[in-house]
Amino acid sequence: MSDTSPESPLPVLVAFDLDDTLAPSKSRIPEPMARALRELLDVVPVCIISGGQILQFRDQVLAHLGASDVELSRLHLMPTCGTRYYVHSETGPGTEEVPGWDLVYANDLSPEQVRECFAVVEAQARRLGLWEERTWGPILEDRGSQITFSALGQEAPLEAKKAWDPTGDRKSRLRDAVAPLLPELEVRSGGSTSIDITLKGVDKAYGMRTLSEVTGIGIEDMLFIGDRLDPAGNDYPVKAMGMRCHAVKGWEDTAVFVTELAARIGAGGGAVR
Repeated sequence: MSDTSPESPLPVLVAFDLDDTLAPSKSRIPEPMARALRELLDVVPVCIISGGQILQFRDQVLAHLGASDVELSRLHLMPTCGTRYYVHSETGPGTEEVPGWDLVYANDLSPEQVRECFAVVEAQARRLGLWEERTWGPILEDRGSQITFSALGQEAPLEAKKAWDPTGDRKSRLRDAVAPLLPELEVRSGGSTSIDITLKGVDKAYGMRTLSEVTGIGIEDMLFIGDRLDPAGNDYPVKAMGMRCHAVKGWEDTAVFVTELAARIGAGGGAVR
């Protein structure tokens, strides 16, 4: 389902991917996008769900959003593909990683699962010739509730990442090699050079279903915006579950769409929850 025409019902909650949807990969949210997101937060709750860890949310979005406490109270954060969920704290100090934000849940992997993931992914990447010697940071990262393989490291420059796997074939081959060896876990394509591993059945669709339960907002009343809604993309589980989606090609595309959407919701008297 992907009807986002002016005649379609206005969403009660809007969810977003992060990298290449709200901001360039691993980069701060540009001011035009931040402004559009604040305008949307003024009229409707918003969720950001991404394969990145909460520190990326802090550094890419929260540090540059410029939102008021009222706007932040309508923002839901779901890092590591929804395996963790944070809400703005009304009274407490929040967590050490993100002061002012409370951790609602975390579906963490066990130490044994982490060790197995590291060993299997490295062995298969080396076998396929995908283990790079020149990297910008660690290739394998334990994010608590998610293991992420980043072929060039988390801090790799955008141009290098684009050049490494322009068709997505490399990470798809690695994903296909690793998945049968970790049958109790979920292995999926992540960002431009990454694959993500979580507990079985825990993906962005799981995050959206959980968000629906917590907020009382039906899936049919939500809209998801992302750049990887193709079957190989990590946004695809949301589309596959039947949630209304809108595909974008970058933050500029998103900013235009969100500005228009916020105006439509505001003009239509959309209620903020």
